[in-house]
Amino acid sequence: MPIVMNMTWEGVTRAQYDQLHGVVNWEGDKPKGAMFHVAAFSPQGIRVTDVWSSAEDFNHFLEQRLLPGVQKVGIQGGPKVEILPTHAVFAPAYKPL
Repeated sequence: MPIVMNMTWEGVTRAQYDQLHGVVNWEGDKPKGAMFHVAAFSPQGIRVTDVWSSAEDFNHFLEQRLLPGVQKVGIQGGPKVEILPTHAVFAPAYKPL
C-alpha cells in the first residue's frame, strides 16, 4: 500500500537542499518506490511531503542514499518523519519543471 511521508527538518536551508539534490540525484536516478516529492521551506527549515509505494522503499532510500548524502553535505541534526497510509492522491495540474 502506498504511504505518505511527511518530514520536517529544522535548520535546513534552500542551499543545503539544492546541494543535497545534486549529491543524491533522486530525479536522475529515481529511487525504487518513489512516486511523488514536494519540498517547501518555512522560517524554521524544510518540509517535505512524498508518496512512496511502501514504507520499506522509503526507509531503504533514507538509509542507503539520503542520510549518506546528508553527511556529505554537512547538514546537522535529524528530521522528524511521519509515515501514514495513503488514502487518496489528486494532482491534476502537476507538470515537472
